[in-house]
Amino acid sequence: MGKTYERIDGRLRTFIEAQPLFFTASAPLSGDGTVNLSPKGLRGSFVILDELTVAYLDFAGSSAETIAHLRENGRITLMWCAFQGPPNIVRVHGRGEPVFRDDPRFAGLLARFPDIDATAHGLRAVIVVRAELIRDSCGFAVPRMAYESDRELHAQRFAREDDASLSEYFAKKDHIATSMDGLPGLPLPLGPI
Repeated sequence: MGKTYERIDGRLRTFIEAQPLFFTASAPLSGDGTVNLSPKGLRGSFVILDELTVAYLDFAGSSAETIAHLRENGRITLMWCAFQGPPNIVRVHGRGEPVFRDDPRFAGLLARFPDIDATAHGLRAVIVVRAELIRDSCGFAVPRMAYESDRELHAQRFAREDDASLSEYFAKKDHIATSMDGLPGLPLPLGPI
């Protein structure tokens, strides 16, 4: 049976911080818009800021759907699954906000991620999520899988870029500055880190 939590602490916090992978889900307000579901990884790119607030680094990718949805309506769900150990699924439903490089809060938030070189991954924003509902469920049907390591390909690809070339790269992509549904996505050009 699932349980609702008032905050992210204790056993719940330990579980979330131990997971090498989580998923984000977001959607536009339009009923015929595109629902987005994205896997997120890279050790050190997720932090719990306080008992109701989490953040993760948003890196270069093929689209900016989550950013566009958050800019439009703020709704987001984050989900962690136990692929090892006791079965468990945790969901944090809340309101999120992309904090871009030119935001005065950006440097302070980035300092909360000391274990990752953000410049090697084409960092676009820090996504901050305030929890409104925190629940877990059994996860009995989630398969057991072993975590081996983070992939090195993302850093190898984007470590070659500086701020200017990264902005140029994003400008050439179809769904970075504007989402698949025509919503404002990532503001370009990027500011410096």
